[in-house]
Amino acid sequence: MDNLDSIAETIHTAFASRTEAREKALAQARSLTRHCANAIRAIHREERQAALAEMDQAASLVKELRQNSALFPEIYFEGYTQDALKEYAEAMIVFALTDNGHLPTPEQLGLEYATYLKGMAEAVGELRRRCLDSLRLSDTQEAERMLSYMDDIFAILVTMDYPEAITGGLRRLTDIARSLIERTRGDLTISLRHEKLEQSLRNLEEKLNGGADT
Repeated sequence: MDNLDSIAETIHTAFASRTEAREKALAQARSLTRHCANAIRAIHREERQAALAEMDQAASLVKELRQNSALFPEIYFEGYTQDALKEYAEAMIVFALTDNGHLPTPEQLGLEYATYLKGMAEAVGELRRRCLDSLRLSDTQEAERMLSYMDDIFAILVTMDYPEAITGGLRRLTDIARSLIERTRGDLTISLRHEKLEQSLRNLEEKLNGGADT
């Protein structure tokens, strides 16, 4: 037992270092989530430059998170860290799909595949919001483009039929995406029917008015 104190001191030192790294990672994860939420809000407001600024800060935090976790890799794979990284994937994917549609790859974002896919699944909810906003503005072309992206994402997600331990809970998010897509398809269909009905009524009114003039 003459070395008990030295053993305890070594463990104290290791635990203290890990605790410090964990607290730093928690703060970085919270900040990352906030920047991603701000970016998505800016995207929906068509404030692209503001969104880019938020995502630049988010990208720096992702890099810091990885560096901070270098000595303690398990911290990088903790739920709170991966959840924040998922938000990052979601923001980057939504930004790309509301722009030119060219997706950033998991490698470009420095993300695990499962985290990237979960971010993609959650992007479906933001695309639904974009679709509905477009319908309110009578921009059916943009609404249909968003629904098309949602369908494409779902078509990929359902092929990821692997154990949950590998995909990290992707199946539940895929089911939610399916539900959102069906609701969006219904909303878009109803909107297009209303649009056609209104056009038919306008045509009829013009025809009747034309007949009355003659």
